[in-house]
Amino acid sequence: MLSIILPAKNEAAALAGLLPRLRAAQPGAEILVVDDGSTDATAAVCAANGVTCLTQPYSMGNGAAIKRGARAATGAVLVFMDGDGQHDPADIARLLAKLDEGYDMAVGARDWSSQAGVGRGVANTLYNWLASRMTGFKVADLTSGFRAVRADKFREFLHLLPNGFSYPTTSTMAFFRSAYAVAYVPIKAAQRIGHSHIRPLRDGIRFLLIIFKIATLYSPLKLFAPASALFFLLGFGHYMYTFLTAHRLTNMSVLLFSASVIVFLIGLISEQIAVLTYKRGG
Repeated sequence: MLSIILPAKNEAAALAGLLPRLRAAQPGAEILVVDDGSTDATAAVCAANGVTCLTQPYSMGNGAAIKRGARAATGAVLVFMDGDGQHDPADIARLLAKLDEGYDMAVGARDWSSQAGVGRGVANTLYNWLASRMTGFKVADLTSGFRAVRADKFREFLHLLPNGFSYPTTSTMAFFRSAYAVAYVPIKAAQRIGHSHIRPLRDGIRFLLIIFKIATLYSPLKLFAPASALFFLLGFGHYMYTFLTAHRLTNMSVLLFSASVIVFLIGLISEQIAVLTYKRGG
């Protein structure tokens, strides 16, 4: 059975047109709308279309809605898509076809024309490049919220998923880390209906933190080892300068050498924690 999960916060206008199309495209699927503390007619629209609505008493975040929907879903395959009308229900079949080929996750990859503005497009390009470098695999769209996954494998990582908007990043990196096969399917995303809940200034810093999260989530040593090497080279360079000019070892050189060792040890410990985090229970 297929379960389709749509997190929604004040998306009644979009859902009114999306739900009938979704039912027509996947008539046998279980459709779950997770109402993340909406103040509009989201619940009423779901009722009018015969769709199950899981209502949260207050807004807990997009990721929290995803987790609640994943726990409540009964299907062996889960499809996540935005409730704002950006994703085409007809593309679900293309994602499911990838799972039939043996993949564990299929992600709808947006092209440049589907990005919500130049700033978001540049940021997503940076995320994709960094994730590709970290994993060694081509990551076409790290932050896409339109994806199909095998339910049992996705639920392994529910405890890792944040309550905010970065659940796609975390789930993708978790699948790569656990050697689950991930495929990308090119899609066109339409203009969203209504207003985005992402705020550039507030969320800009959060998205920058995602860059560091990508590295530490997948392989911490790939981040900490170069940083450690940089401190060592700075310390060695400073020592050579002071030795040649003053024939002595300064406190600054010792501090930089110490920082190099500390950063490397932090990376080593983080790597061990990552291994334990992804270790599957027996």
